[in-house]
Amino acid sequence: VPSLVHHTKRQMMSIYCYWYSLYTRTWLGYLFYRQQLRRARNRYPKGHSKTQPRLFNGVKVLPIPVLSDNYSYLIIDTQAQLAVAVDPSDPRAVQASIEKEGVTLVAILCTHKHWDHSGGNRDLSRRHRDCRVYGSPQDGIPYLTHPLCHQDVVSVGRLQIRALATPGHTQGHLVYLLDGEPYKGPSCLFSGDLLFLSGCGRTFEGNAETMLSSLDTVLGLGDDTLLWPGHEYAEENLGFAGVVEPENLARERKMQWVQRQRLERKGTCPSTLGEERSYNPFLRTHCLALQEALGPGPGPTGDDDCSRAQLLEELRRLKDMHKSK
Repeated sequence: VPSLVHHTKRQMMSIYCYWYSLYTRTWLGYLFYRQQLRRARNRYPKGHSKTQPRLFNGVKVLPIPVLSDNYSYLIIDTQAQLAVAVDPSDPRAVQASIEKEGVTLVAILCTHKHWDHSGGNRDLSRRHRDCRVYGSPQDGIPYLTHPLCHQDVVSVGRLQIRALATPGHTQGHLVYLLDGEPYKGPSCLFSGDLLFLSGCGRTFEGNAETMLSSLDTVLGLGDDTLLWPGHEYAEENLGFAGVVEPENLARERKMQWVQRQRLERKGTCPSTLGEERSYNPFLRTHCLALQEALGPGPGPTGDDDCSRAQLLEELRRLKDMHKSK
């Protein structure tokens, strides 16, 4: 029986890799994205969730609900009336927000190549001729004009946005950190598909060690950093977190709040990294309770990072099973 299970798992992985290759490396993936876009526009003419902008001292962060559960963002310097778009997958929705805000789009920041994050690059960069498209050169970002490396800074007006390399979901995945110091407010992390409220992305183009290193990059940021994720996955993710840490009271309180929000179709972002440390199991691989419940224990050489990576891999496996139920 174990050999049969192993064989079936290997077959499923092979099929999944084949599908992923079609999605990311052929025009079939783009056609699938266009179909997603049409369906979502018909189903959610005003967006999948009701969102509220956050206004700081001269800076506005505007979440834009797109597709069936994605978020794009506009980061606006309200004094200069300049805007940066993050992962603009639906160019029509992003353009409508640009026009409503009366701002000039000068930059697009892409976290990674997947069409549900990069699909609007072409239309928006053509419409806004001076708009620069930023992203990792390792990731095949559509219409990329300005490649970024780890720790590179994009400056737009008073906005200072730092790119952080966080491979794992894709080889060239980047997250973007808006520095809060110039506007005397909290920093903002636009995390793409690395980190969600109480979750993390699938490891498509890396391994558990790679993803753990990327999550640790985020763990090094301040507790008051606002987390603006790429998807509205909060309720499902918190449900899974309750399976692996049923006695976590911080998770329970957050779940109650999220359920109230979702009953009214309200968005759940942002959270803070301080909150995430308290209930997101993918950021808690150092916690003894999780290690004892799910982990393999220290590696053969006593390597704690090895055991944390193994625990992360197990969490991801359980999460994938949880979602399929």
